[in-house]
Amino acid sequence: MLNIKDLTVELDSHTGLVRAVDALSLTLSRGETFALVGESGCGKSMTALALMRLLPENGRVAAGRLELGEEELFGLPEARMRAVRGGRIAMIFQEPSTSLNPVMRVGDQIVEAIVAHTPLRGTAARQKAIDWLRRVGLPEPERRIDEYPFRLSGGQKQRVMIAIALAGEPDFIVADEPTTALDVTIQAQILDLLKQLQRERSLGLLMITHDLGVVSGMAHRVALMYAGQIVEVASAEDFFAQPRHPYARLLLSALPDASKRGQALAAIRGTVPPLWGEFQGCRFEPRCDRAMPHCRSTLPAMERPAPDHAVRCLLYASDAPEHAPAHPSAAAAAAAPDLAPAAQPGQRPEPGAPLLQVEQLSVRFPIRRGLLQRVQGHVEAVQGVSLDLCAGETLALVGESGCGKTTTGKAIVQLLRGKAEIAGRVLLKGDDLFSLDGDALRAARRQVQIIFQDPFASLNPRMRVFEILEEGLLSLRPEWDAAARRAQVEKLVGQVGLRSDALTRYPHEFSGGQRQRLAIARALAVEPQLIVCDEPTSALDVSVQAQILNLLRGLQSALGISYLFITHNIGAVEYVAHRVAVMKEGRIVESGSVDDVLDRPQHPYTRTLLAAVPRVRSQAAPLSAV
Repeated sequence: MLNIKDLTVELDSHTGLVRAVDALSLTLSRGETFALVGESGCGKSMTALALMRLLPENGRVAAGRLELGEEELFGLPEARMRAVRGGRIAMIFQEPSTSLNPVMRVGDQIVEAIVAHTPLRGTAARQKAIDWLRRVGLPEPERRIDEYPFRLSGGQKQRVMIAIALAGEPDFIVADEPTTALDVTIQAQILDLLKQLQRERSLGLLMITHDLGVVSGMAHRVALMYAGQIVEVASAEDFFAQPRHPYARLLLSALPDASKRGQALAAIRGTVPPLWGEFQGCRFEPRCDRAMPHCRSTLPAMERPAPDHAVRCLLYASDAPEHAPAHPSAAAAAAAPDLAPAAQPGQRPEPGAPLLQVEQLSVRFPIRRGLLQRVQGHVEAVQGVSLDLCAGETLALVGESGCGKTTTGKAIVQLLRGKAEIAGRVLLKGDDLFSLDGDALRAARRQVQIIFQDPFASLNPRMRVFEILEEGLLSLRPEWDAAARRAQVEKLVGQVGLRSDALTRYPHEFSGGQRQRLAIARALAVEPQLIVCDEPTSALDVSVQAQILNLLRGLQSALGISYLFITHNIGAVEYVAHRVAVMKEGRIVESGSVDDVLDRPQHPYTRTLLAAVPRVRSQAAPLSAV
């Protein structure tokens, strides 16, 4: 049994002392999957690093105990902890690309763990590494063992990470977001693998994630974390059937699906509070829809409304009113500018002349080798794709990574000129974009914009927000003077739900969700008619995803914008799209309305894709219930 008692983790920062984890307690048994869930910034990953004693240099365990059986681990010298780390408790890190050593073959990295924690050496250790690669489902393990990490796909690198974690034959595994940003099919394979290995070896699994669908299908028990504290603990069945904490209810209501189409998602206002100050009352109170006056001044304790269900909320205290009123607090009302505008999407627009027509689009990239970089072959990224999109309509393009979705979007926006060989036609209001140059192409670019997948990488870190938003106007709206540009930029930040003081700040000063809002504002700046949204909610928290989806639907309702929505998030597709096109190996294999494709799929690949989507097993009780 792995027992954590009153764990407190502190970090030194330029803003002061940050209490990243505050008096956290939980118990994990062998053979059990315990899910630790919550938004980014809640302290989940810092908890995992503390358990492995891998905290950054500015971090320390300020209080608490970590017991593995009868042994207390926080008091062990580092030399003895090395035997526990990997041998008794292993960790699957969140990002395999940065966790694997890029200059070591993957086999050497697995052998390293085997030699450190088992008696095997030499040929026997290498053979054991091949066996682990085979057991985690990596194809051709005898050949792959000598590959470097950069030659493997994301799913394959994640399998190597699992093999390294299991090579020391531990009793417990800490899995920090093991399927983040993976396709649903690869995600399903990784989760099935973890389940199988857990059954075979009776592993205890602490899974850290913000994907509630994964939690529903994997976990035996769930702990919900907020601002460094556990706020609810229950069995997975009870947590999804009857969540008690207002935060849990709002998270479940924020999940997009077909049943919520046509109405705004229950986005949670604001963000997780900074952890460098002292809290006088409930930490969730500024964002809570059921806050009471004394929530601001009274620290809530863990209450037990049911024998195996604990919740940190004053609604369940012995002196709480029988039916607490539901109303936003004054602090929540003050945070209203962070709310996305209410989305009231209508039915699919009446069919008319298509705004966009893609006819037999093919894209292939040259493979260059040698000193002179001569072309030795081609990669066929997109092959004969045809689709159309009407004004005010959303077409979702779904499929696995590498199937050509993003390449299709970039080709439509004319970002691959000179980088790839392109055939076919892309017609915008009847004009072929591939035949345009100079001023004609610049005029067309005003009508088509793109929201890139990673806003942190696509926003210039050396420019302030005002300069980022004005840049497109200077290029594509040269007829506007400085006053007009200023007015447009100020209007944009309001449209995407940010305050005007954001204009003087740099991208690194914003959260992931706020940066995505800035990326949307940049795309809207020149008043386009079509926006290509490339994974706009990828790797975002559930609540932030709800804010972004509400924002996109609200803007479409108000401005009549069309979206080509590129994603592998089927829940978002069910909520936001009118039609769906399914892509596989560069080709469209099935397309039609959302209801036809997702409810009655015809192609075997579409059925496989939908079968792999993790779903929340039960719907939460109504938000008005206590």
